[in-house]
Amino acid sequence: MQNIADIFAQSRLLLAPMEDVTEIPFRLVCKEMGADVVYTEFVNAEGLLRESMDGPRRTFNKLRFSEKERPFGIQLYGGTSFSMERAAEIATTQNPDLIDINCGCWVSNVALRGAGAGLLRDLPQMRDVVRRVVSATHLPVTVKTRLGWDADSIEIVDVARMLEDLGVQALSVHCRTRSQGHKGSVDYSWIPKIKEVVSIPIILNGDIGSPQDVEHAFSSTECDAVMIGRRAIAHPWIFREARHYLDTGVLLKEPTFQDRIKLCLKHLFLCVDYDGEKYGLISMRRHYSGYFRGIRGASKIRSELNSFKELPSLVDYLKSLPDDSCTVA
Repeated sequence: MQNIADIFAQSRLLLAPMEDVTEIPFRLVCKEMGADVVYTEFVNAEGLLRESMDGPRRTFNKLRFSEKERPFGIQLYGGTSFSMERAAEIATTQNPDLIDINCGCWVSNVALRGAGAGLLRDLPQMRDVVRRVVSATHLPVTVKTRLGWDADSIEIVDVARMLEDLGVQALSVHCRTRSQGHKGSVDYSWIPKIKEVVSIPIILNGDIGSPQDVEHAFSSTECDAVMIGRRAIAHPWIFREARHYLDTGVLLKEPTFQDRIKLCLKHLFLCVDYDGEKYGLISMRRHYSGYFRGIRGASKIRSELNSFKELPSLVDYLKSLPDDSCTVA
């Protein structure tokens, strides 16, 4: 397990934690593509505490990870100090490299219940949650948040100071408010303002869609790292492409159709390895749109792929797809 300073001294490209997306197989794919740090899906603190040892452990299973994924973070969310403290203790037993607190999820069934970005409306509660998580673990604690609840309540500079004072060791900022969701423009201008007042690493998140976006984020804000979310779902090659562009200033060629098939098959086999054939095939369905986005006949291909219930026939179908399917629609 690496020291947090070493992690962020060496890490430029992070995979954002995303619900129903960043399970083990997808994280391993992104690791192979060049992601430096990866995170679990959102782990619900209250759900983790409710699960018994002899019952279904769906939330606890989100804590699983492979040693190949390090540096690796478990992200927790919840609205009460007690549940977050206890969840941090449980997460610590799994020996990740860090624990991240979700203070940025904007969806209503999280934020309006006082968790995720809901903590931005109650900074004393955010303080207590973070303080108790930090005290509950020997692991480094980081936070992911947004600029504020809405445009009239942006307090991210003061929030960053508070978090550093509480012992948080890195801060990821999605450069929108909670009220924006994923709409409207990101405002990267807050990143330099945050860096002026704290010494911990500041990670920029929001609307990173290309290697050029990554380079612009670093050059215009002097952020310490960039966290990539939705673009990784559609195009997991973004990490490799961004790293190459940062190092050489040269853009890599787009993946060929056979590149797409090869990575899709690797992802598929990982899903089956970790979840078994039945559930592995089901979990893979959410990723086909990314592998075949922008090609002629993509909708028909996805429909066919979703219909298979046995691995061998699905593999045969993927291998049989002709290269001319890659013609852009």
